Amino acid sequence: MSMTPTEWLDAYRKAWIERNPGAAAGLFTEDATYAEQPYQDAFVGRRGIRDYWAGVTENQAAIEMRYGTPITVGERTVVEWWTTLTNDGVPITLAGIFILTFDASGLCRSLREYWHFAEGKKDPPSAWGD
Repeated sequence: MSMTPTEWLDAYRKAWIERNPGAAAGLFTEDATYAEQPYQDAFVGRRGIRDYWAGVTENQAAIEMRYGTPITVGERTVVEWWTTLTNDGVPITLAGIFILTFDASGLCRSLREYWHFAEGKKDPPSAWGD
């Protein structure tokens, strides 16, 4: 059974909210790349992605995540995301974009993200995500 980009995004959101590194890693191909920062090497493979996720989500809580309208062309999907959470008890907001490439089964082969950080819990602007 193949997963659509929207189903994948929903599963990714669920994995983040539940802070479940295994579920997150399971959304990727065995040889996937996950580029969290443009100036650092990507995390490679399910194990690398799971290890990254285990560390980055360890101190997160109260996670709320939403997406804008995804744009899909062929095997590529681009989507804005907006996340509020607490990190070590401190409220923060992350606003970003995913650039995703999927295989035929709907698993992600490549994730690149660009994001911005702000202190406190912030709401997106009114036209955000259109």
